[in-house]
Amino acid sequence: MTIPRIKHLYLSEIMRKIQEEIGVENEMRVPRLSKIVLSIGVGEAISNSKSLDYCKEILSSISGQKPIIAKAKKSIAVFKLRKGAEIGVFVTLRRNRMWEFFDRFINIALPRVKDFRGISSKFDGSGNLSIGLKECIVFPEVDYNKIDKVRGLNISIITTARSDLEGKVLLKALGLPLRR
Repeated sequence: MTIPRIKHLYLSEIMRKIQEEIGVENEMRVPRLSKIVLSIGVGEAISNSKSLDYCKEILSSISGQKPIIAKAKKSIAVFKLRKGAEIGVFVTLRRNRMWEFFDRFINIALPRVKDFRGISSKFDGSGNLSIGLKECIVFPEVDYNKIDKVRGLNISIITTARSDLEGKVLLKALGLPLRR
């Protein structure tokens, strides 16, 4: 089994740079990627159950894993939503698949985003970043002819960083183009 390119780069070079920049002595304290969660919310799945199948196909082609169907936790009458209704799909990537996806996301998908000016650097307070793409067709794995309509994609990058500053340093060092 081969080590993904960006993981090898992280272990050999980037880890030391981050360690010096943050000022941490222990190597185990250096922030790293923990997992990446990809999700698509399908609100129209209440009336059109086929749309959920299309989203499952999209996520499985992007991630290489079988997606899990998300169900509603509460009933909301205004949206005609019942508890337990299927309303989305998600995938959690870890280890080598996570690193391979991160590499493809930075080097292949982001350059294909129309009018791209960098990712907003609004972290959650714990060094994690959530990114919303308006079109999931920026990934070359998605066959444009097989989808019913263009959908968005949410990407949550979870790190072991303890602060937003550490998370920002990690993701910048890995090559994620962040805005100020």
